[in-house]
Amino acid sequence: MAEEKYKTLEVVEKNPKSGVFHLYLNRPRQRNALTHDFFTEFPKALYALDHNRDVNVIVLSGAGDHFCSGIDISQLKSITQSYHDAGESLRRQILAMQDSVTALERCQKPVIASIHGACIGGAIDIVTACDLRYCTEDAFFSVKEVDLALAADLGTLQRLPLIVGYGNAMELALTARWFSGSEAKQLGLVSRAFPSKDDLDQAVSVLAQEIAAKSPLAIMGTKTVLLKSRDLTVDQGLDFVATMNSARLLSSDLTEAVAAQLQKRKPVFSKL
Repeated sequence: MAEEKYKTLEVVEKNPKSGVFHLYLNRPRQRNALTHDFFTEFPKALYALDHNRDVNVIVLSGAGDHFCSGIDISQLKSITQSYHDAGESLRRQILAMQDSVTALERCQKPVIASIHGACIGGAIDIVTACDLRYCTEDAFFSVKEVDLALAADLGTLQRLPLIVGYGNAMELALTARWFSGSEAKQLGLVSRAFPSKDDLDQAVSVLAQEIAAKSPLAIMGTKTVLLKSRDLTVDQGLDFVATMNSARLLSSDLTEAVAAQLQKRKPVFSKL
């Protein structure tokens, strides 16, 4: 199917029928800084990919030399001028931008962040809402907002503590200090850090294809349960997954997975 054209994004299917689609932040000359157009287009692109039956996994990365340098300063200036002395209007604008980032969690397909170069400010909001994160060792990160006289408001302060721990998140957010891809791995922000971008691209491609080959129903269900359980007690989470699986265990994917293992062949799962 033909993909919509975007001003700030590009969607690429590198290997046809692999189930892996690449979503690029695509303003390389501006280090992929986030504009109003981005916050409008990003949820639309994720919605389209989520509802495309050929998509099993989404890889999110940045075109050019950087993943993302955060919110475009001119965008920030425009927002503050437009909403000067209009607190409720500004609040609604912030909520809309938050919703654009939360679209990553709303998307039922898993999203892998592949990070190189800068990952600053609003970019941290984005990657913490992704399902998996990988980077280059020389990537550099900063929860930058306090240096702009702001508290990070698009999700970092809510999601980062769950990923790296409360103490680490507090230190990173209060200092706005820069840290490397290697330290991001030590903190647990990313699962692995790679020596070069080529190594990163190759490893993420292999991983994405491995996930894409699994039952889409099982992958989507796993993402749903993990996100839902984040806000539930253990007992509530167990009840939720029992209810969900009681319906999904009757799926043809389970029958196919068992048959494929017995017959020592690759399973062929239904598209969703």
